[in-house]
Amino acid sequence: MSSDHLQSVERSAGSAEAPFLELLARGASADAYEQPVLIARAEGRPAERIAALEAAKTVALRVRSELEGRRRREAELSALFETAHDLAGLRDLDAVLRAIVQRARSLLGTDVAYLSLNDPVRGDTYMRVTEGSVAARFQQLRLGMGEGLGGLVAQTARPYVTDDYFKDDRFQHTLTIDAGVRDEGLVAILGVPLTLGHHVIGVLFAADRRARVFEREQIALLGSFAALAAAAIDTANLLTETRSALTELERANEIIRDHSGVIERASDVHDRLAELVLRGGGVHDVAAAVSEILDGTVEFSEVAPTEALEASRAEGHAVRHEDDWIAAVAAGGELLGALVLRGHPGLDPVDQRTLERAAMVTSLLLLARRSAAEAEQRVRGELLDDLLDARDRDPRLLRERAARLDADLDATHVVLAARLDGPVADADQEAAARRRLWSAASHLAATRHGLAAARDGGTVLLLPLTAADTATELARRTAVHLGTAVHEAVTVGASAPVRDLAVHLDAVAAAYEEGRRCLDALRLLGRSGDGAAAEDFGFLGLLLAGDRDIAGFVDRTIGQVVAYDDRRGTDLLRTLDAYFACGMSPARTKDELHVHVNTVAQRLERVGRLLGEDWQSPARALEIQLALRLHRLSAPTRH
Repeated sequence: MSSDHLQSVERSAGSAEAPFLELLARGASADAYEQPVLIARAEGRPAERIAALEAAKTVALRVRSELEGRRRREAELSALFETAHDLAGLRDLDAVLRAIVQRARSLLGTDVAYLSLNDPVRGDTYMRVTEGSVAARFQQLRLGMGEGLGGLVAQTARPYVTDDYFKDDRFQHTLTIDAGVRDEGLVAILGVPLTLGHHVIGVLFAADRRARVFEREQIALLGSFAALAAAAIDTANLLTETRSALTELERANEIIRDHSGVIERASDVHDRLAELVLRGGGVHDVAAAVSEILDGTVEFSEVAPTEALEASRAEGHAVRHEDDWIAAVAAGGELLGALVLRGHPGLDPVDQRTLERAAMVTSLLLLARRSAAEAEQRVRGELLDDLLDARDRDPRLLRERAARLDADLDATHVVLAARLDGPVADADQEAAARRRLWSAASHLAATRHGLAAARDGGTVLLLPLTAADTATELARRTAVHLGTAVHEAVTVGASAPVRDLAVHLDAVAAAYEEGRRCLDALRLLGRSGDGAAAEDFGFLGLLLAGDRDIAGFVDRTIGQVVAYDDRRGTDLLRTLDAYFACGMSPARTKDELHVHVNTVAQRLERVGRLLGEDWQSPARALEIQLALRLHRLSAPTRH
């Protein structure tokens, strides 16, 4: 070969490498390296030029592959370094494991990566972290030892890889595992063990939703990540054990410190409770003081969970109920209520004894308050007895006695007769029920500025009536209140409102008799446990009322019709009289009145709008007829 030809070939070779160097510089894909050769052939270049390009392409692809491999190894080393760095600053085990799984998936270029841990108690392995998973059933899988590819890796401590999971018979298939893998759509799976010493603690997986062959370098890389994951778990376990040991040491130190302050705290509690009692504090003052001492919320309650309350009463100690503590407040075998420490499940023995001591002080205060209340109840009862029985009392003295009890005898009042209507087993239980009724009625009277006394096997109350209230509403509320207080049905009959009690002493006794008649009427009508006044019984109320309030009955029954006739000059009352006299026949009524039948219909329609749609029902019709007759009898005679 001549020197000129050799130089030509070298120049040709040098120019052949240029396009491939440019491709290498910009990191082009492998397919792009075919372009220079194809272009040369299309342009009809000499064979030497095409051969030089082919040779340069081969070298460039080899260089490209080497560069890709180095970049991949750099990325793998970088990821391993970052993971090791995460491990060195371990604060959250889950975060480290998620980072490992994410990096493994990214570097291996798989659709899914996941990590499972062995459960020594149940003897299987379970999903701990997943990345790229979309199937809920797959994310909740548990694999028995030897079941599925993961179970096999966990059992043998060796990596396993399958190109096609469902066609691989090297491991045991189960319906549950196969269903989860099928839900996720996985085909190719690689699993490597997580080992601590000679023990397998879990498996790290990389998987694709298509057939794939995992290379040896990829298996080794996943194994490196598995080693880091195992180290992270081991480090977390050690940290947990260390923290636990430190916590125990701190707790022991706290116990030693707290023990030295027990006597001082107990003494302080004793002094504070004693001071409360001496300066006349009440039950709620004790609860507030104990709330401050125990750094919680303490309340006195008359109602508490029965089982816990009985346990505290029987044992004489505070007992825990869910997140609360309950200390029974009892005296002489009688349960008065409970002190309840809310939302404070952790309570040391000293605080528990503090709550118990406070319950004892509360019982003493309640007994003292009860004695004072009973004395006041007796005084209120004596005053009401005098109003019911005496006829020659000095009104001024009566007013003064009432004023000392915060009652005003010049205000409008209602007298209410109350009686128990529940079943009674024996005389002792009946007597106890009557005492409860009297106590509840006395408490109600004291809070409502009224009076109460036991009488005739029941209780009589004298309660003030506001302008916006009625005797009926007051009777019903009283029946509900007393029935709730004694946990039995209580029937209440009310009188009509009475005034100037200190002056008209007979009015109280008469009102009481009226209330008793209403009470008897309620029981006869089967309305035990209800409350009512005479005005609720229609024309029967005339028989029950002490003053036979005829005008009131007429006004309640047909007052709107009377007022309409007075305002408009109409004949609705005369039409009603004729209608009932003619057997409620419009045709006969129009003959009686000498008007057109349409006129009768129009007047009766107006009556219906005034009295209500049910005015022709038998009960209403009877009351209306009686009211019409009483109205005629009470009207002045016209000459």
